[in-house]
Amino acid sequence: MLTDTAIRRAKNAEKPQKLADAAGLYLLLPSLPSEGKWWRFDYRFAGKRKTLSMGVYPAVTLREARDKRDKARALLREGADPGATRKAAKGALVAAHANTFAAVRDEWSEMQAKTMSPVTVTKSAWLFDFASDLDDRPIADIKPAEVLAVLRAVESKGRHETAHRVKQRLGQVFRYAVATGRAERDPTADLRGALAPIPSKSHAAIIDPGKIRGLLLSMDGYDGEPLTRAALQLSALTFQRPGNIRAMEWSEIDFDAAEWRIPAEKMKMKDAHVVPLSEQAIAILREIQPLSARSRYVFPSLRSADRCLSENTLNAALRRLGYSKDEMTAHGFRATASSRLNEMGWNTDVIERQLAHAERNKVRAVYNRAQYMAERQKMMQAWADYLDALKAGSNVTLIGKRAG
Repeated sequence: MLTDTAIRRAKNAEKPQKLADAAGLYLLLPSLPSEGKWWRFDYRFAGKRKTLSMGVYPAVTLREARDKRDKARALLREGADPGATRKAAKGALVAAHANTFAAVRDEWSEMQAKTMSPVTVTKSAWLFDFASDLDDRPIADIKPAEVLAVLRAVESKGRHETAHRVKQRLGQVFRYAVATGRAERDPTADLRGALAPIPSKSHAAIIDPGKIRGLLLSMDGYDGEPLTRAALQLSALTFQRPGNIRAMEWSEIDFDAAEWRIPAEKMKMKDAHVVPLSEQAIAILREIQPLSARSRYVFPSLRSADRCLSENTLNAALRRLGYSKDEMTAHGFRATASSRLNEMGWNTDVIERQLAHAERNKVRAVYNRAQYMAERQKMMQAWADYLDALKAGSNVTLIGKRAG
C-alpha cells in the first residue's frame, strides 16, 4: 500500500507509471512533472473494465482518495456504476444551476414581454425585485415556507396589495416551470389565505361639476413642467388609463383622422383601442409637439427621452395642486368622465367602449364590434366642450341623448 512518503519520493520517468495502492486504487505519474499526479480507480461493471478519476495529488490526499474509492466500491456492491452515478449527479447539479428561479423567471419574462405593454414589463420587474432572495435557488426545491417568508417581508412594510401582486407573479413563474418540466408543482398554491386581505377601494375622483371646474382651472394654471400639465389636461379630455397616457407615442397619433390609436400590446385587455380626439385635445398635442418631437414619446421622462414619464408623475402633480390622494388620482379622471357622462344621458355602451372596458357578454362583444365609433367621436367632442363650458362658468346640465 502507498504512503505519503513514498508518493513524495516518487520521480517522473520517461513513460507514465502507476503507483498501486490497494483494491484498484493507484496514482498515475505522467512523464512530465508539470502534468500532475492523478488518482485513478479501476473497476469492472457489467463485464467491462472502467476507470474513475479521483482528483490530483496533493489537492486530494491519500486518505481522501481511499475514501472516494471505498464509496465507489459501495456503489458497486449495490449494483450501481460509480462513473454513471457521478455523471448523473454532475448533470443534476448543472441542471439545478441552469434552472434557478432567476433563470426560469427571466425566460418567462422574455416570453411575456412580447405581449405585455412596456409599463407592465417594468412593473413586473419591480415586483420580482421583492423576491430576490429566491433568485439563486433551484426552482424545483423552493418550498411554500420560503415564498411565504418573501411575502411576509413585503407585508411587514405595510404593502399588502403589493404582497398579493408579488404572489401572483411568482405563481405565474412557478406554473411555467411546471409546464416546462423544471418543477413538480406551484408552491404559491399552498399559500391561499396566508396573506392579509386587501381592503376594497376605488380610485379617488371628483364628480361634482363645481369641483371639476376648480380642478380644470388648477390644471390650466399648473406652473410645473409644460408636458406634465398637458398630460393632466389630456387625461381629463380622453379619460384613458394613466399608463397609456404616459406611454403615448407620436406614431400613435393620426392628426388627420383626429385619432389616438393604441396598439393591443399596450392595452390591459390586449385589444387595440382607438381614442377619438376632440379639437381641444388636438390643439394641446399641436402645442407640445415641438417640446417632445425628438422623442418617440409624447410625454418623455425628464431624465431620458428614451423613457416615458414615471408612474408617479401625474399623481405627484395633483398633490402639488393641492389635491390629496383621497380627493383625486390620475386614474380618477376615468371615474369623473364615466360618472358625469352617464348622468348626462350618454349611451352606457358607448361610454364603456370609450373606457376600453371589456364586454363580459361575448355575444354582445361580437355584435358591438363596430365599437360605436361615430357616437364616440360625437361624445368626445361634446365632453371637451362641456369641460370648456365648466371652466367658463356655464351651468351645463345635459350634453348627451339618453338611450331609450
